[in-house]
Amino acid sequence: MGRWRDGRGHLIVRTDSGAATPAARVPLEIAASYRARTKGLLGRDCVEGALLLSPASGVHTFGMRIPIDVAYLDRHLTVIAVHTMPPGRLGLPRLRARHVLEAGAGAMAGWGLDVGVRIEIEAEVQV
Repeated sequence: MGRWRDGRGHLIVRTDSGAATPAARVPLEIAASYRARTKGLLGRDCVEGALLLSPASGVHTFGMRIPIDVAYLDRHLTVIAVHTMPPGRLGLPRLRARHVLEAGAGAMAGWGLDVGVRIEIEAEVQV
C-alpha cells in the first residue's frame, strides 16, 4: 500500500476474495497532496466514480452540495467503516483509518463495498 500521487486510476472491489472477476471496477480520482485532499469534493454537484484521500483518517462535508458515502480504510485497504454523510457535517476520525474513500450517496452499496471488504487501487502511470 505504497504512497500514491494525485491522479486517476480505478477502484477494484472484490466481494469474494478469491473471485477472478471484480464485483466493481470504478473510476477513481486520487488526492494524495495536501492541496488535493483539502479540496476533495468541495464545489462539485456530482461524483463520477470515487475519490481516494490518502493519507486521511476523517472528513467533513462543510461546503458540499451533495450527500456522500464515506468509507474508512485501514493500512491494508480493508474497509473499517462506511457512512453516508449529508452536507454540513463533521465525520469523526477513525483511529485505524489511513485512507478515506468518498463517492456519491448510495454508490458504495451498489459496488458491494462494506465493512471487511478489502479493495485494490490501480493507479494510472503518469508520464
